Amino acid sequence: MLRANAASVIEHYALSNRRLRIKISVIDSCRVDKEEREYHPRWTHDDVSAQSTARVDPREASAEFWRREAQDALSERLARAPNTRVAKNVVMFLGDGLSVPTLAAARTYQGQLEGRTGEEEFLSFERFPTVGLSKTYCVNYQVPDSACTATAYLCGVKNNYGTIGVTAQVPRRDCAASTDNSTHLSSIAEWALNAGKDAGIVTTTRITHASPAGAFARVANRNWENDAEVLVDNADPLVCRDIAHQLVHEYPGNRFKVILGGGRRNFRNETVRDEENSRGRRHDGRDLIEEWQEERRRRNENHAYVWNRQGLLSVPLDETDYLLGLFESNHMQYHLQADSESEPTLEELTEAAIRILSKNPEGFFLFVEGGRIDHAHHDNFARMALDETVEFSKAVQRAAELLSEEDSLLVVTADHAHVMSINGYSRRGRDILGLSDDRDEHGVPFMTLSYTNGPGFRSHTAAGSRPDLSGEDLTHEEWRSHVDVPLDSETHGGDDVAVFARGPHHHLFTGLYEQSQLPHLMAYASCVGPGLTVCSTDGASTTAPALIALLLVMLPFMRL
Repeated sequence: MLRANAASVIEHYALSNRRLRIKISVIDSCRVDKEEREYHPRWTHDDVSAQSTARVDPREASAEFWRREAQDALSERLARAPNTRVAKNVVMFLGDGLSVPTLAAARTYQGQLEGRTGEEEFLSFERFPTVGLSKTYCVNYQVPDSACTATAYLCGVKNNYGTIGVTAQVPRRDCAASTDNSTHLSSIAEWALNAGKDAGIVTTTRITHASPAGAFARVANRNWENDAEVLVDNADPLVCRDIAHQLVHEYPGNRFKVILGGGRRNFRNETVRDEENSRGRRHDGRDLIEEWQEERRRRNENHAYVWNRQGLLSVPLDETDYLLGLFESNHMQYHLQADSESEPTLEELTEAAIRILSKNPEGFFLFVEGGRIDHAHHDNFARMALDETVEFSKAVQRAAELLSEEDSLLVVTADHAHVMSINGYSRRGRDILGLSDDRDEHGVPFMTLSYTNGPGFRSHTAAGSRPDLSGEDLTHEEWRSHVDVPLDSETHGGDDVAVFARGPHHHLFTGLYEQSQLPHLMAYASCVGPGLTVCSTDGASTTAPALIALLLVMLPFMRL
C-alpha cells in the first residue's frame, strides 16, 4: 500500500514537472515569436508578385537561376588574366560623398528609370574586377571633410580637417605655418608631370573647390579660393596665395593641359561681370582667366577658353593642347536642373579631357569629380544625389570605352560618406525614392531613404508623432527628406568608402586600407612618383634570377 502511494506521488510530481516544462517552453516560444515579430515584422505585403511597381523576373523563383548566376560570375572571374603591365594612363574618378548606401540606392534608381525593379542593377564601375574599402578619417577629425580627404587620395598623406596639400603640422587658417616648404606636399598629378606625362582636372563643382584643389594647391584653409577669402582670415594674400592664383601661376597647376569645371567668380574681380552677368569675387583687380590665356600665348601654345557647352563642342580637340573651361560662376548646375543647351554633362567633359590628354605618347593622369552628389546630400535632396551618381557612372563608362583596359588604369572611389540610409521592409521594386511599405509605431509612413540629420527637419505633431509626408510632392527634385536632427546642412558620415579598379595592377586595390595609400598604388602601377613602382621592381625581379644562376655556377670555385 505504501509502495503504491509512493509510486502515485512520484508519478504525480513527474507529470507536474512535464507540464511545467511545457509551460516554460510555450512561454519561451511566445517570447521568441514576440521578438521575431518586433525584429522582422510580418507585413501584409508578403505576396510581392501582385504589388511590385515592376515585375520580378519569374526565373528568380528557381534555384537554378541563382546557381547559374553564380557560376557565370565565377567563370568570368577565372577567365580574367592578371594584368601586370605598366599603366600608361591613370584616371581617378571621385564621387564626392558617394557612400555605399548611395551606390545601392543609385543603382536601384537607375534600373527603375528603365522600368525594372532596380535592386539587381549595376552602375558601370560596379562591374570592375577589383573592389576594396578605404578609411577616410583626418589626422584630427573622426569624420572628414573633402579637403583632408583630397590630400590623402591625391598626395598620399593624411592631414588636418579643412587643409589642402600640407601636412598635419599646419593648423587650419594658419597662414604662417603653411609657408614652411617642409610642410608642402606634392600630388600624383605633379608626379605624372615630372615623369613626362600630361595632367588634367575635371569637376562639376568650382574648379577651386576642395577636391580638385588637392591636385595642385597648398593652403591652410580650403575656403581660400580667392584673395578676398584669404583676407577674411586676416592673412596676407601675397604671402598665402589663394587657390585660383595657384592654379594659374604655380606648379603644377599652371602646366595642367585640361581644367574643366565651374567657379569663374574666383578668377575675376568683384567689379567685373562674367559672360552670364555674374560678378567676380576677387579684390585684387586681376583677371586670372585672361592671365592664363596670356601665358599660353607667350609660350606659343595652342589653347582655348570656353564657358558653355557650345564653346566646348566647337573646340578642335586634336589641335588644342591646353583647354580651360569654366561653365558657371559658382558650381555647375545639377543635371536635373541644367540647361542642356548651355551646360555640358560630366560625360562630355570627361571625353574632351581624355581626347586632349591622349595625344601625349607618355600617357597622362586625369582627375574627374562628380562633386554635386555631395551637395545634394547636404541639402537632403535624395533624388538629385542619386541622379548625379547615375551621371557620374555615365562618365566612367565613357572613359572605359575610350581607354584600353590593357594600358589604362581606372580607379573609382569616394572621399567620404553621408548619413543617408536605406531602411524599412519594402517589397521588391518599391520606388527607392518613395515611401517605405512600413509604418512607425504611430502608423505614420516614412521614406525608404532616410537621413539622420540636415535641413529637412519637420516638427512633430502635438500628439508627438512624426509628420505624414505622403501628401507632399515626393517627385520634386528639391523635395527634402525628413530628418529628426535639425541642421542647416546634413553632415558627412565616417563610414569606409568603396574603391573600384580596372586595368593594370587593379588587384592592388583590394582589401581595407588607409585612403592615403591610393595615390601610392596608382603611382606604382604607372611608374611615377618618388616611391616604389612596377618599373623599379621589374628590374629587381629580372636581375635577381640571373645573379642566383651566376652564384650557382661560381659556387664550386668558391669552395676551393
